[in-house]
Amino acid sequence: MSGVEESFDITMRCASCGIGAGDEIKLKKCACNLVRYCGVKCQRDHRPQHKRACKKRAAELRDEILFKQPESSHLGDCPICYVPLRVDGTKSSMMVCCSKIVC
Repeated sequence: MSGVEESFDITMRCASCGIGAGDEIKLKKCACNLVRYCGVKCQRDHRPQHKRACKKRAAELRDEILFKQPESSHLGDCPICYVPLRVDGTKSSMMVCCSKIVC
């Protein structure tokens, strides 16, 4: 069995009891998206073995989401609320007094 087929086979089985996904059995993903469980009991039984890896992967997923977001648009930040200005200029306005664009 190749590595891809093997990893597919592992993710389609309960990490605790090894029951495969079928028509009647729906496996639920863990927060880390690495393993699946057939039920709450199996998830609780497997938790001590999986806890450290799960926390590490869940933190990595949160970091990926945070780092994918741009810091600000090319227009900069609003000088009043410091929210990045939208690329669509129709939703922003220019202050007459100081000629700054605000959201």
